[in-house]
Amino acid sequence: MKSSEAIYEGLKKTGINFIVSVPCINLGKLLELIDEDNDIIHVPVTREEEGIGICAGAYLGGKKTAILMQNSGLGNCINALASLYELYSLPLVMIMSHRGTSGEPIIGQVPMGKNTSGILESMGLKYFKPKNPEEGEKIVSNSWKLSEKEKLPVSILLDINYWQH
Repeated sequence: MKSSEAIYEGLKKTGINFIVSVPCINLGKLLELIDEDNDIIHVPVTREEEGIGICAGAYLGGKKTAILMQNSGLGNCINALASLYELYSLPLVMIMSHRGTSGEPIIGQVPMGKNTSGILESMGLKYFKPKNPEEGEKIVSNSWKLSEKEKLPVSILLDINYWQH
């Protein structure tokens, strides 16, 4: 199974039916699969914190929500995650292309790549780093249940090595 297809299958298995996305080259194929699926509402946005707010509204309207973005956008949405999701105990699946890890060709991505896990930990948010598509599908397919149980967002970090499958 290919990397993008595995994440898509995991989303389908967990029943996520509302996805917000911020553009990312690594997520391109996954976004194509989502756009072709009539059972998933896809809302592209330009800023991560905008997407976080839209997902909160969709969840309150009965949807199972996820946001797809680069980890570099995590810094943009920290306040929305804390003051909205933490305060009101809302679930959300955050699927992030984890840029700035080993093998990253763009040096400007490295600082946030190093700090992503620490930021999530400091916020008390669980995250997973699947190593291959099979692991990715399983983690994504279980992510919504965990997010609902924890009453907090759950993140899935897909580093450069994940996309090479």
